[in-house]
Amino acid sequence: MTQRRALTRRVIIGATALATLAAVGAVAWAGGHGTEADAASKTLTATPALAATLTIAGTPKPLPWPAKGSAGLYVEGIGDAGRSGTTETPRPIASVTKVMTAYLILRNHPLAPGTSGPSLTVTAAEAAEYPRERALAQSAIPVRPGERLAQRQALEALMLPSANNIARILARWDAGTIPAFVTQMNAAAVALGMIHTRYTDPSGWDAGTVSTVDDQLKLAEIAMTIPTFADIVKMPTTKLPVVGPVRNVNRLLGKSGVIGVKTGSMTAAGGCLVFAAQIIVAGQPVRILGAVLGQADLPTAFARSLDLITAAGRRLRAYTLIHAGDVVATASDGAALTAASDVRVLGWPGMRYQSAFQFNLGTHTQPAAIVGTLTVTGLDDLVTTAVTVA
Repeated sequence: MTQRRALTRRVIIGATALATLAAVGAVAWAGGHGTEADAASKTLTATPALAATLTIAGTPKPLPWPAKGSAGLYVEGIGDAGRSGTTETPRPIASVTKVMTAYLILRNHPLAPGTSGPSLTVTAAEAAEYPRERALAQSAIPVRPGERLAQRQALEALMLPSANNIARILARWDAGTIPAFVTQMNAAAVALGMIHTRYTDPSGWDAGTVSTVDDQLKLAEIAMTIPTFADIVKMPTTKLPVVGPVRNVNRLLGKSGVIGVKTGSMTAAGGCLVFAAQIIVAGQPVRILGAVLGQADLPTAFARSLDLITAAGRRLRAYTLIHAGDVVATASDGAALTAASDVRVLGWPGMRYQSAFQFNLGTHTQPAAIVGTLTVTGLDDLVTTAVTVA
C-alpha cells in the first residue's frame, strides 16, 4: 500500500516482499589468561555466502484488473499484489462507509462474540423517517417507535441488508447526534492514516463521503481483527425485529473463500466491494483483502472481485529460497556455516527477499554447533533458521 501498515510478524512459512540485507556479526569470547587484545584476536568472524538479494525466479502473470474505476489487492503476511486505476483520487464509496460506522461502534462499545450487548431504542422521529427513506430508494429496514434493538442486532442490520436508517440510529445512540458521530469517523480516519478519506454521513448515502482503495483496505484489515465484526460480516442471513429474515447483500460470501466485508452501490459511487477471502496455499491459511470501487454496478464489482481472488490464489505458491545444508556463510577459520532447515516462503515470481545474520562464533568452530541465526525478511513477515557448522 502507499502507506504501509505495521503488522505482527510470524515465524512461519511465508516471508514476503522487499526489505534490506545486513550481515551482523555478534561475537563472544571465553575468558582466560592473556590480555583483552589477545582474546579479541582469537575471536572468529563470518562472511555471508548468500547473494545480497534472493529472488523468486520467473515473471508473474498479470492480474485481471477492472477496466474502469480503481482496485487493489493485498495479501496479509506477504504484501501488496498491486493496484489499478486512480488509486489516490478519492471517490464516493456508498455503503462501504458502514465499515467505519461498525468499527467505531465496536471500538466505543466492545461486544464479545455471541453476546447481544445493550439495547437501542428507536425514536418516533427515526421511525417516521422510514417512508421518506424508501421513497428516495435508500436501503433501509422498517422500524417502529419505541422498538428496542440489541447492539448486535443493530450491527447485523447495518452490515447485512445495509440499512441506512440503522446507520443513523447507531450514530445517534453512540454520539448523541449524527454530526458528532461523523466527527468521530473523520478523527478515526486520521488516526488510521486514511489520508484520502472524508466522511460526511454514517451510511454513505451522501456522495460527499469519499475514500480510496488504499484507505479502505487499511480499515478493513483492522476491522477484521475484531472478532464480532468478522463474525457479522460473514453471516449470509439473519432475523431482525419487525422486518424478519434478511439476507446479506454481499453475494460473494462463501465463494472462493470470501468471508466479508462490505458492499456499496449508488449512482455517484457505482458498484463497490471491499472483500476478505481466506484461502489455503501449501497448507497455510492466507487471507486476501481487496477493494474494487467505481464499477458499472454491484454485479460487476462482484465479478471483478471474484476474478482477482481467483487469480491471486493461482499466483501464490510456496518456494524454498534456501535448503537445509546450504552453505550460507564461511567462518574466518575456513569452516563452512550452513542453514539448519529449509527457508520457505509464500509468494509469487519476481518477489525479492533479503536476509540478516547474527553470529556467536567464539574462538573456534565445532562441527554441528549452532553458531548463529539467519533471518529472511519481507515487508510483513519473516522466516528464521539456525546456522550451524558443517
